[in-house]
Amino acid sequence: MRSLNYFARLAIFGCLLSTIPVIFIGIFAYVTSSKEIQKNVNEGKNQLIMQINSNVEQKLTTVNHTMNQVLASTVLKRAMSQTLTASDFMLYDDLRNEIRHMQSFDTKLEDVVLLNERHQWLIKNSGLYDLNQYEYQEQLLALMDLPEHSSWVLTPSYLFYSEEFARNTAVCPYHITLVKQLPSNSLDTYGLALATLSTCSVQEMVEQNIDSSSSVIIFDDQLNIIIHTDQALVGQPVAAADIDVNELTGMNGQFNTSIHQTASAVTYYKSPLTGWTYMSISSIEALTAESKKIGMYTLYICAGIVLLCFLLVWIGTKRFYSPIRRLLMQISGVEAGWKGIRQPSNEFQLISERVHDLFQSKSELEHQLQQHIHQVCTLFFMKAYQGQIKPSEVRSQLYQFGYGKQLEQWHMMAAITIQIDFHPSSSHTVQDIDLLLFALHNVIEELIPAEQRLASIILDQSVVTIIGSPEKDYESFHSMQYSLTEYVQQQVQQILNLQISIGISTPFHELSGISTAYREGLDALKHRMILGEGIIIQYDQMNENRHVLQLNYPQQLEHELLDAVKVADEGRAKELLAHILTSIFQSDRSPHEFQFPLTRLLNNLIISMQESGITLKQLHHKQGSLLEQLLKIQHKQEIERWFWKVVIHPLVIIYRDRQEEQYHKLSEKIIDLVQQYYDTDLTLEECASRLHYNANYLSSVFRKETNVSFSDYLTMYRFKMAKKWLSESDIPVKDIAAKLRYNNSQNFIRSFRKQEGMTPGQYRDRYKTSTDHVV
Repeated sequence: MRSLNYFARLAIFGCLLSTIPVIFIGIFAYVTSSKEIQKNVNEGKNQLIMQINSNVEQKLTTVNHTMNQVLASTVLKRAMSQTLTASDFMLYDDLRNEIRHMQSFDTKLEDVVLLNERHQWLIKNSGLYDLNQYEYQEQLLALMDLPEHSSWVLTPSYLFYSEEFARNTAVCPYHITLVKQLPSNSLDTYGLALATLSTCSVQEMVEQNIDSSSSVIIFDDQLNIIIHTDQALVGQPVAAADIDVNELTGMNGQFNTSIHQTASAVTYYKSPLTGWTYMSISSIEALTAESKKIGMYTLYICAGIVLLCFLLVWIGTKRFYSPIRRLLMQISGVEAGWKGIRQPSNEFQLISERVHDLFQSKSELEHQLQQHIHQVCTLFFMKAYQGQIKPSEVRSQLYQFGYGKQLEQWHMMAAITIQIDFHPSSSHTVQDIDLLLFALHNVIEELIPAEQRLASIILDQSVVTIIGSPEKDYESFHSMQYSLTEYVQQQVQQILNLQISIGISTPFHELSGISTAYREGLDALKHRMILGEGIIIQYDQMNENRHVLQLNYPQQLEHELLDAVKVADEGRAKELLAHILTSIFQSDRSPHEFQFPLTRLLNNLIISMQESGITLKQLHHKQGSLLEQLLKIQHKQEIERWFWKVVIHPLVIIYRDRQEEQYHKLSEKIIDLVQQYYDTDLTLEECASRLHYNANYLSSVFRKETNVSFSDYLTMYRFKMAKKWLSESDIPVKDIAAKLRYNNSQNFIRSFRKQEGMTPGQYRDRYKTSTDHVV
């Protein structure tokens, strides 16, 4: 037989788990309610019996009380002492009035009988009788033998036969009779006083208080039935009603029995006044009718609850089973559902097998990853320092990397950031940074014990690691970290011949502060711009005792620098740059505040450059922002070197090239004017006016470009033309002097002699002589 799958077992278990409590609760509710109903019914029956007993005995007490009043009357006493005849009409009438007072509506007495055995007379409703002639004389006189002077007895109705009831067939067969022996309070009794109540009238009074499902039986102390719904049983022993008197164990109680093969509940009460027993008999079936209704209602409600529970169990089981189902679908590689696929009978075994396979695969992957754990660890620390790892995941990741022991022991931690200082006198250069950082990283791993650090990594041209200590006191921790960093700095100097600076973050307790600690270490290293290289500084000491932001800026030096750059004065520009940076770094600023004046200087240089029509492409051919490059530099000498090499010196060259080109053009224009207007009164001012420049500026430009003054060049050109005319033409010297704007020929001759060492005539003669020889 195929075993049930987990879904079916879960559903069956849920159904049983929900059904069993409902059944028990239903049974408990039914039994409890039935018992409560039975208890209430029994209490009601008991109260009913007590009420019937109270009503009956109240009537009997009333009859007894009125009878005692009659017996105490003087009329009865006088009548009992004499013989009554028809002539004693007045006495008889008085006696009849006394008796009539007892037969009221409340007492419901049918007859009151007075009997005098000594004087042989009997009086009742129908008249005065001679006792010797009365038919039931003996039966009545037998009542005198009762042990009590006053008692209630059951008597046949015929003993009190009256003419007015002779034809009435509905007369009750029995009466309840109060018998009092006369005279009262006397041992020598010779008379009786009888008050009769019809059992039928008592039965009617009893039936007013009971319902159709119950019946009431009253029997006397002789166990003879006095009251019964079946008049045929009145006067018979109680056994005739199929009642076992052995069940009557006390003055009152309740018991269940079978009466005439009908299960019945009996409630009884024995009156201490009359000795009668009042008994209520009810059918158990009728009593349990309400319980059966409650049972049916309970059954319907429980069935509804069970059905609802089945529905909820099915829905809940389906929902609880859905993750297992999805997991099985994923394990089986099924995405469209279970159609056409046999569901496994043991899902967890299948899942266990697949999980076991996954664990094996995981172990293999872990073995493979273990070979690359160093790279993974380095990548993790890089992301952690850059704030790319969630703070809640840092601790768990470090435990996976095997740092659980350190994390459990450490109470305080700090990040140390180490950077290499490249001094101009150092044998190492910036080009060797990658190799040097690798060597520095390996040395740090060797110098700092593993129990005092996490893995060190190379990040942003720095070696970064986290150190920790079980110390709880800040001073002890500071002492430890300073001694450690000084030792590292000294050993690196000896081993690698490298000068390093170390930035220490503020101590922290939670691993979520790793990224912040790394940034603090970098910020601490920026103090090298102030303090120089080879420092060890902690972040929390950076802004100690600083309350005022220093904003002084060497604006005048900047203007002079810009002017020197524009005029391409390389030496002056370099000197002014050094003065500006010295002024900036000498001020009381934090490393962050140094960024503002340095950025301002760079910005003003770029603005001046752009105003001169120089683009950034002409200045900076490489990719990247100049500002980003500047902010990454943390050395004063490196900043000065960067400004000069990247910005100022290229600008000086550009301005110089532009000036040389401009000077050359201006010189050519001046030369062109000289060659066109040399035979006029040409002056430098006239050239400046024609070229729209300042005369002094043109003089400087022309001198710088030709190394001669304007006037000298003009004179030289005129002499050149004079020599040409002297050698190639016959123009008189006088006319040549006039063309060259000399006031007289003598001035020309003197100037020519001074320039050439001979007179114009001599020059012409020499030129002609040399020409003749050539010919």
